Amino acid sequence: MIAGLIICASLTVVDGDTVKCDGQNMRLLGEGIPFVSGIDTPEIGSHAKCMKERKLALIAKGRLKELLAEKGLRIEWSGAVDKTPTHRPLINIYRLNGEEIGKTLLHEGFARSWMPRRRNNWCD
Repeated sequence: MIAGLIICASLTVVDGDTVKCDGQNMRLLGEGIPFVSGIDTPEIGSHAKCMKERKLALIAKGRLKELLAEKGLRIEWSGAVDKTPTHRPLINIYRLNGEEIGKTLLHEGFARSWMPRRRNNWCD
């Protein structure tokens, strides 16, 4: 697969690390390396392990929504898709100032680093 720029007529937030571009779910990498590193945000709804995680998920989703409201966003596809049944493209979204949105979420505390076979505990 070849990486490249993605153009979306409609870009919406699914959760803290997933966006929907013209109906296609896409996963934020946070400038990570596909299947090696990335970002993770709390799970929403029934996927959450506790009430605290559900609340944190809604806060992270809200912050991502604020960031996506900015003008001049650039979406870049890494060339990889995740291993979920829907094969979400793994992407980076850059702000006008060049800052990657996933890294912004990480630095602001709305996301944590992700690594294979390690699940973040949002309930502690």
